[in-house]
Amino acid sequence: MTRITTLIALTASAALAACNSENHNIVAGGEPPDDMNVAANADVHLPPSIMASKIYRCADNKVVYVDWLSDNKSANIRTEQGGSPTLVTAPEAGKPMAGPAGFSLEGNSEAGSVKIGVPGHPSQSCKA
Repeated sequence: MTRITTLIALTASAALAACNSENHNIVAGGEPPDDMNVAANADVHLPPSIMASKIYRCADNKVVYVDWLSDNKSANIRTEQGGSPTLVTAPEAGKPMAGPAGFSLEGNSEAGSVKIGVPGHPSQSCKA
């Protein structure tokens, strides 16, 4: 009985000793082509984060929700508290922002008053 146990232990040791412990990656077809490494070499920019969220009441008593983004060139406007945001953008920081379907925004996140335009309403003064 001890001979069989010893024989099994020696066989298992020999099988494990044959394993190659060298680090390697198996890639079909050899090395990856250069275009596979584009993501590693690309200039990657993350989307802007929300810098401030404010609620504005406009001159016609309408409430508008604005999420100011950290690039200082864009913001999300919502006409309802849980509504879908509409992105408005400016060519450079400090310029008026415009978006699809008549959305517009003038001002910045620190100002207490901004001008907001939404579809069906002209651009009007709104206060935080």
